[in-house]
Formats: sequence, C-alpha cells, structure tokens
Amino acid sequence: MERNLRTVGVLDKSMALLDAVASSSGPCRLGDLVAATGIAKPTAHRLAGALEAHGLLGRDDDGAYRLGLRLVGLGHAAAEDWPLGAVARPVLEELRSATGESVQLYVREGDQRTCVVSLESPHELRTIVAEGVRLPLGVGSAGRILDGSAPLDRWVASVEERAPGVASVSAAVVADGEPVAVVGISGPVGRLGADPGTRFGPAVEAAAAAVAAAMP
Repeated sequence: MERNLRTVGVLDKSMALLDAVASSSGPCRLGDLVAATGIAKPTAHRLAGALEAHGLLGRDDDGAYRLGLRLVGLGHAAAEDWPLGAVARPVLEELRSATGESVQLYVREGDQRTCVVSLESPHELRTIVAEGVRLPLGVGSAGRILDGSAPLDRWVASVEERAPGVASVSAAVVADGEPVAVVGISGPVGRLGADPGTRFGPAVEAAAAAVAAAMP
C-alpha cells in the first residue's frame, strides 16, 4: 500500500507539472515549474525529464519546457472517443465564423474545468486555450457557469476576470436541467469591448442550444 501511495504521489506531481506548462502563456523554465507547483527543484527536474522522454513535454531552443507533441495524438484520440466533442465541433466552427473569435467547449471535472474543444480565431491577436488544459472554476464566464454561480438560462460575460486583457462570453449546454458543458468565445478586450455579452451573447446562446439539440 505504501508503495502504491508513493506511485500516486509521483503521478500527481507529474500532472501538476503538465498543468503548469499548459496554463502558462509560454514555455516554462525549471524555476517557473518549481514556483507554480511547489515541487522541490531536484524532483521537478527529474519528473520533467521523464515526461520529456515520453514525449509529454518538449524543450525549446532555450531549454524551456513546452507541451510535448505526443499530447496532440492523445488529445485527438480522446476527442474522438468523446461524442459530445464530435457533436459540438461543427457548431463551434460556425460560431467562430460568425464571431471571428476563438471558441471553446468546457466540461467540469471535479473542482476544475477542462477545455475539450478549442478553435482559434483567425486574427493575429487572439486568445489561445489548449485542448486538455484545466482551468479554475468560479472565474471567467465559463467557470462561473460550471460552478453554479451563474444562471443557466442566458449568456454570461466576463472582462479581465481570469486573465488581464481577455474578455469572454459563455452559455451552458443543458441536458435534463443540468449543465453538461459550456460553449464560450474569448478574445482581447480591445476587440470584444467592455460589454461583450450584448454583442455576442445571442450567438453564443444559440450555439449552446444547437449543441444540446444535437446530443444523442
């Protein structure tokens, strides 16, 4: 039992490192990983090396860590096995075309939310949310819907709530009265404005309803 607990601890720390890199706005140096996770530097270095060896982390030319390319294949395989993601993707593509902004689909996993589909805006200045990244509940329009602090029957907007300079508009995908996912758009405040819900809320609501209607 003690050995199993140690194994779980290693897995937890490895996942913390992956989450730290995924949540970062750019590649992370070892010191960044230590600061973000609280893991001791020798342990972080050893685990990051193991993750790199398995293709789950990569290194840039300066030696900083980024997500590894193996995660791309794993992400696509997971998405194909998850029917809601496949159902939602065409709707999300239409929403991106209609708004010109980055579009995401989130689901709740425990005390966090996970981005399961992410489509980037064609604009050079855009928000980028990696598929598979886990973000906190309670902040950001999607996070507030999934933690139950925002209504399910209308769009929710946020401005610089989770990240400086970023605005978002989200709406719940509701099944049997419960939010099974959230559709959202996000982009720079300079383009979405201080009141993004008035402009984009109806389109996001319509997309969330279309995903719900297409669910098997």
